[in-house]
Amino acid sequence: MAVSRALRQPLSLRVISAAFLTLWCLIAAFPIFWITVMSVKLPLDAFASSPWEVLFGPATLAAGKGLTLLDIAASLGLLWATAWVAMRRVPLWVARFTPPNVIALGWLVAAAVLGLGFVLMGFVILPPILTWINSALGLPAVLGLTTEHYRAVWVENAFWHNFLNSMKVTLGVTAISLTVGTLAGYALARSGSKLAFWILIIALVFRALPHSVLVTGYLPLFINSAALLRPILGDAAPTLYGQPLAVIAVLVAINQPFTIWMLRSFFHNIPADLDEAARVDGCTHFQAFRWVIMPVMWPGVITTGLFSFLLGYNDYLVTSLLLDASNQTMVPAIAGFFNRETTMTDQVEAIAAAVSITAPLFLLVMVFQRQIVSGLTAGAVKG
Repeated sequence: MAVSRALRQPLSLRVISAAFLTLWCLIAAFPIFWITVMSVKLPLDAFASSPWEVLFGPATLAAGKGLTLLDIAASLGLLWATAWVAMRRVPLWVARFTPPNVIALGWLVAAAVLGLGFVLMGFVILPPILTWINSALGLPAVLGLTTEHYRAVWVENAFWHNFLNSMKVTLGVTAISLTVGTLAGYALARSGSKLAFWILIIALVFRALPHSVLVTGYLPLFINSAALLRPILGDAAPTLYGQPLAVIAVLVAINQPFTIWMLRSFFHNIPADLDEAARVDGCTHFQAFRWVIMPVMWPGVITTGLFSFLLGYNDYLVTSLLLDASNQTMVPAIAGFFNRETTMTDQVEAIAAAVSITAPLFLLVMVFQRQIVSGLTAGAVKG
């Protein structure tokens, strides 16, 4: 698209901007890249003083654990294919096969299927095929690499259990925050009530408080919940302390004002004429909201949902204080791996666990990147 001369940036400014963004990307990506490399090496290579030994893994290679050039090419091809499918094909498939009223469910199913397909192809289907080809052709390993630390973390240390606990908390926080946020945000955007607006502002101020303050306030209620609920539920009254429901309640309380504020801004950018046209055609307020407004709002809902997802997924303080060991989520579990007295092998396994939790985030960004960009743009422009 042509840019007018008045808006065209000087070459020096464009070069400086590009250099700054490139430098920032390198600084931000380097820690993730480096711990990923460490996680697939034996401890002798992972903690070597020479960066070249960490990268190429001579000790790992000497132990008979490495990749051939064919393995490297296949791995890069799988990564490229996954990214291409996520960004190019998944949006088309969701639009074609998903009914408009369950579009969010279609995106979630697509992300889950894509992630499962990547795991099956990369760790179940391709390895035996490549091993057979390498053996038949006599291809030598050129890069030290092993996945034994991931197997130890997920299978031997049962990290999959922490993953399921994280999904319970994260999906619960996201579902409740979006359900309440869309209804409240729509009501605030259309009502114009000054009182409700200032109540929301006050709630946002409370959200800025340290999370430890809110946890301290809720803690006595959760510990004594069985006694408090016994007059209503009888002997079936549960103790909420240590259970995922307690964490979900606290994180929703922290997140809800921000969710309502974001969604209110998105609803403000949708003309009220759409509501009026739907009412003229015979829709009730709720029908207009569900069938006319929400399909237009999906980019904003997905963007807001991503923020809610990240809050629950990355939380450490609330989950570490309120959950018992059997219900512990991934982030506190990883902190426990690092804090205990361990061998170098245990430390590399902890690094592998830390790398593992980044994979779902990359998958979400790849699948929802169009909606995220569209939602952030819509939320930044006043309609």
